[in-house]
Amino acid sequence: IMVTHKEFETAGKVPGLQVWRIENLDLKPIPKNLHGSFFTGDAYILLYTSNAPVPSYNIHMWLGDECSLDEGGAAAIFSTQLDDFMGGKPVQYRETQKFESTTFLGYFKKGITYKRGGVSSGFQHVVINDINEKRLLHVKGRRAIRATEVEMIWSSFNQGDCFIIDLGKDIYQWCGSECNRFERLKASQLAISIRDNERNGRAKLQMVEEGCEPDAVLEVLGPKTKIAPATPDDEKVETLNKKKGALYMISDASGSMREEVVAQTSPFKQAMLSHEECYILDNGMDRNIFVWKGSKANTAERKAALAAGQKFIKDRGYSDKTQIQVIPAGAETTLFKQFFSDWRDKNETTGPTKAYTMGRIAKVDQVPFDASTLHQSSTMAAQHSMVDDGSGKVQIWRVEGGAKVPVDPSNYGHFFGGDCYLILYTYNLGGRDMHIIYTWWGQKCTQDELAASAFLTVKLDDSMGGSPVQVRVTQGQEPPHLMSLFKGKPMIIHSGGTSRKGGQTQASSTRLFHIRTSSSGNTRAVLATAASLNTNDVFVLKTTSALFMWRGTGATDEEMKAAKHVEMFLGGNATPVAEGKEPADFWSALGGKAEYQTSKTLQSCIKTRLFGCSNKTGNLSVEEVPGDFTQSDLATDDVMLLDSGDQLFLWIGNDANEEERNGTPKLAKEYIETDPSGRRGIPITTIKQGAEPLTFIGWFQGWDPKMWDTDPLERIRARF
Repeated sequence: IMVTHKEFETAGKVPGLQVWRIENLDLKPIPKNLHGSFFTGDAYILLYTSNAPVPSYNIHMWLGDECSLDEGGAAAIFSTQLDDFMGGKPVQYRETQKFESTTFLGYFKKGITYKRGGVSSGFQHVVINDINEKRLLHVKGRRAIRATEVEMIWSSFNQGDCFIIDLGKDIYQWCGSECNRFERLKASQLAISIRDNERNGRAKLQMVEEGCEPDAVLEVLGPKTKIAPATPDDEKVETLNKKKGALYMISDASGSMREEVVAQTSPFKQAMLSHEECYILDNGMDRNIFVWKGSKANTAERKAALAAGQKFIKDRGYSDKTQIQVIPAGAETTLFKQFFSDWRDKNETTGPTKAYTMGRIAKVDQVPFDASTLHQSSTMAAQHSMVDDGSGKVQIWRVEGGAKVPVDPSNYGHFFGGDCYLILYTYNLGGRDMHIIYTWWGQKCTQDELAASAFLTVKLDDSMGGSPVQVRVTQGQEPPHLMSLFKGKPMIIHSGGTSRKGGQTQASSTRLFHIRTSSSGNTRAVLATAASLNTNDVFVLKTTSALFMWRGTGATDEEMKAAKHVEMFLGGNATPVAEGKEPADFWSALGGKAEYQTSKTLQSCIKTRLFGCSNKTGNLSVEEVPGDFTQSDLATDDVMLLDSGDQLFLWIGNDANEEERNGTPKLAKEYIETDPSGRRGIPITTIKQGAEPLTFIGWFQGWDPKMWDTDPLERIRARF
């Protein structure tokens, strides 16, 4: 008999993230703006829903270090029941504090926060705008950011890390004398997230250097004592594929679950998996266990999959921090498929190097944007606080001369990189008007405009009684809800210039717009250069005498629909151009035919992986970048490893040290030689920061060759 629950009724109905806490052995939903905060004494259930290109689901059971056996047991039961309610389609993950999967961490690009206490000790999730808040967060991590609540005393601090001193109305980011620039940058993103989400943008944020603490901090912490030296990072599980796996068939034919060896070591063959059975892939030495459910396996075996995985861990004596993935046939994850030398997905005819898919990320995409598909797929992207479908009232002002000047509604949706904008959105919730103020900062706006926009935002907020939610947005990082405000039209970003009267930059005689859809189903159009041409996307090219709409072989219908809006904006009827059938005047307008990104891997459903290689802790270690990566994830003081399936790139940051430069090529070689899938001999390309080839740039949408001309830390400080 299928068990149901009132919380299951909304599960998976819209794309995005849903989070529940186990309270009194029941499910209690967590508000969207508090996603990413976890009490260490509790257990949680998370559901991530993706719509592109076909619906897929991930269920995560998260266990805090101090959660009770009863709460952990209830979480396991609810996870299994939710999976059953959704027809056994989701992939199930067992997550433990500080040992979360990269899939889980990818939902929280700004970091996750561990808070002391739990429901049993009366701790509730933070009250929004709680000006009486007092807590100290210890921030660790360069790729996966974790902030742990610690005791508010000087002995909690050390010189090698960043700490967030949260005093409600004032938030201080304290930086130890030995913490590096990239860690400061990541801690700043988390501090900004706390201000914008937990304080609705109303707290004052300040950066404090060790030795320069203000009186307000000393009042709370008392007289300063000696700060402890830097401590090494917690032991990390190497994320390179360094260990082999073993494959077992599990069955309850005898009345109790038993296991039978299928293969002692990887790589395996896909034919070893029968759809009438369930299997355990044992990668326990890497703290990973996979339970694969055949589509025709009996119901009892399928429902017992998670329990079988937990029993397997206990019987083998593996760490209780071991991750479990329960995978239904057809929803195999990247980490699972890498153990098979001949894996092919349904309808796939390419070799195993093309099989790097991941349920959550269905295409290679880096956060493009558009509004129309949000309405069509009724996207309510929970992880981006989609409060509604964007059909409310919109007012936009441009910051000019220290004041806000109304933007002509006919120009709504166009944003210029030399401007700052205030967007007021009003919608109705339960008969009451609710408000959001988006403050959008162009990458080429002046410091004066940045300062004026912050002042004008507060002034507008005050004029409305302090009720609006404030969201600060940097060009290129637009949340889906902001993109949904333009009545089905795409949000078009002009890389520079300004929309102000008489000050608008003269449009170039030749313009190329790059249109790409992201994993969340959003599409954006950005002004691009000829080097951006990419087989996976759509481009609209405008010249003095012609208009072309170029479709790469891997482009989607959604991208073509968005391109139609760009065509209307540019005027005229575009000549459709298919990749490989370009007329001569198309290439001449681009300055002649040149090399562009044509990797076949781009056209298949793949998961490209990015790793950071660093010896900042004393030993050369490797850590995967979670979630959809962007150019800003390339740490200039590290060496990065990009695995595109059929090629490996080593990117050397300008500030990487000698040990990282010299040691990473050996790591890359070991990475390929120990790949569980048996991949061998793929090319390894070494490139230096500032001299990236198109074959590398093509994996990063909206690549900015001038990104590192200004200090990223200074850019993010401007958002304080």
